Amino acid sequence: MKTGIIIPCYNEANRLDVNEFIRFAKENKNYHLCFVNDGSKDHTLEVLEDLQEQSSDNITVIDVKINAGKAAAVRTGVKYLNRIEEIAYIGFMDADLSTDFNDFEKLVRTLKFREELTFVYGSRGKGEGQIERSFFRSLFSKMVKMIVLMILGLPIEDTQCGAKVFKKEIIGVAYGDKFLTRWLFDVEIFIRLKKYYGKQTIMNKIYEQPLTKWVHVDDSKLGVKDAVQIPYMLLSIWFSYSLGNVVSN
Repeated sequence: MKTGIIIPCYNEANRLDVNEFIRFAKENKNYHLCFVNDGSKDHTLEVLEDLQEQSSDNITVIDVKINAGKAAAVRTGVKYLNRIEEIAYIGFMDADLSTDFNDFEKLVRTLKFREELTFVYGSRGKGEGQIERSFFRSLFSKMVKMIVLMILGLPIEDTQCGAKVFKKEIIGVAYGDKFLTRWLFDVEIFIRLKKYYGKQTIMNKIYEQPLTKWVHVDDSKLGVKDAVQIPYMLLSIWFSYSLGNVVSN
């Protein structure tokens, strides 16, 4: 069975490591790469279309005309890949390859060989790997982490790492409804799974796997304006999901 990887892209023309994506696609036909162009204003679409031509049997490009944010881009990719019968696992990773293919493949192997798991996600805060961040991002991440822990009530080290993979069986729970936020959909996924399975059961179905390498690439799409709104958005998520307007069993 194949694994589908969604790579959301917004103005990534100058950051995409085209050669690495082509190499991986050609050498790993059991993977299907789905690039979602999220209304880019540069020539990202042209770069992606050229990339697709190099391995058209396992690279798909979806062009979303209007920028809707990472959450919507990932959900668009999930809906597409979920219709491909031979794909059993669906995940996503960042276009800048801050998490590389080596680590992503390790996430997939864990999901495949541990039958009890339905969801494996990378963690930049565990283990002793090569994790590089700017001082500001490190400080900001710690603040966000504290708020997220309070909201989730689950012992999760890193909800926001851009490398995650799921079994198809939980796609409806995790992605069935539109997300409330453009960037913090990872938190929403954990809340949805917790509400569906229950607090005790969910921790036996998900696994946080340390990354061996993660490098922040400059020119992040999350600007200062977005960053200062994150605490407010997290509280909005907590309030909305506390009302029970999501899936439950």
